[in-house]
Amino acid sequence: MTIAVLGAGMVGRAIALDLANDYTVTSFDVSAANLEVLIKRNTSVQTVMADLSQFDAYKNWLSPFDLVVTAVPGFMGYKTLEAVINAGKNVVDISFFPEEAMQLDALAKEKAVTVITDCGVAPGMSNFIIGRYNAEMKVKAFECYVGGLPKERIPPFEYKAPFSPVDVIQEYIRPARLVEQGSIVTKPALSDRELMLFDKVGELEAFNTDGLRSLIHTMGHIPDMKEKTLRYPGHIDLIIALQQAGFFDITPIRVNGVSVVPLDFTSALLVNEWKPGPDEEEFTVMKVVIKGEDKTVIYDLYDTYDPVTKISSMARTTGYTCNAAVNLITKKLFTEKGVFPPELIGNRKDCFDFVIAYLKNRKVIWKKTEQ
Repeated sequence: MTIAVLGAGMVGRAIALDLANDYTVTSFDVSAANLEVLIKRNTSVQTVMADLSQFDAYKNWLSPFDLVVTAVPGFMGYKTLEAVINAGKNVVDISFFPEEAMQLDALAKEKAVTVITDCGVAPGMSNFIIGRYNAEMKVKAFECYVGGLPKERIPPFEYKAPFSPVDVIQEYIRPARLVEQGSIVTKPALSDRELMLFDKVGELEAFNTDGLRSLIHTMGHIPDMKEKTLRYPGHIDLIIALQQAGFFDITPIRVNGVSVVPLDFTSALLVNEWKPGPDEEEFTVMKVVIKGEDKTVIYDLYDTYDPVTKISSMARTTGYTCNAAVNLITKKLFTEKGVFPPELIGNRKDCFDFVIAYLKNRKVIWKKTEQ
């Protein structure tokens, strides 16, 4: 079976390398440097240098492939997914675009393809979990806390971006949607700060981000739902200072006669400031809490950079969850046509158990406890 992976960044590269163990994989990217890194890691992965914003070319590019993974930046994710569906290909998407993926459901059904969206660690694995327990018990509340952080805390940010800085900044400026007492509530990103203690990590601060996404609609019967991002204490104040100073503004300003968009300027600066080193140790910490009438189920994850494969934890936890979904399609464990966020697949025990086992086989271990 042949698979195309669109995007060869940190996560796209991990996806391609993992899938290449079982499938014939071709990676597409506009960056020759990204593709070169991939080839050095595994020469069996074919590479194509291509501008993935040329959506009209997708039908031609993708015609040889049985399935597609989209791992492009969020700002182009929706158009990318639409082009893949129009090409008539089954697809798993991790671009986390701001648009509503279900707008493409009718097109996916028309093209008779299976589309799994938002299939990373969060959103992604958190959705699989709530989908499973929503099928088993009456859920009263859902909470998700997640962060990817460097082990070495280097001021001032004490942070390195596992994704494009543009996508990270969007988490800081996009209003966060929560569900409180059965109603959708919108709050500013970075709001509702709380300090939390995590084993092996210590104290982190949690703040609102717009991570519920499809759950707002598919799990609207759950009275209380929230998703929060985790950072080292002090990070929120630093980001708010940048925001208030105008560094995230999108209205151009004139600097020495040149028109500059502050957000573009800030993103360009932070590419190097937030870029992880090639062997920099980092970790992913995550907690999913599902509260029912009679019990509370908690899933905890602590995963670290793998020095053997030289793959970051965020790439592992995001990419391997994506690949578990790829295998759900290729092994015909999930064959329905249309657009499906992970919670609409995790409700099936066989699919959920497969994802957990797939991750465990790659040493991404979820710890479950009940109270």
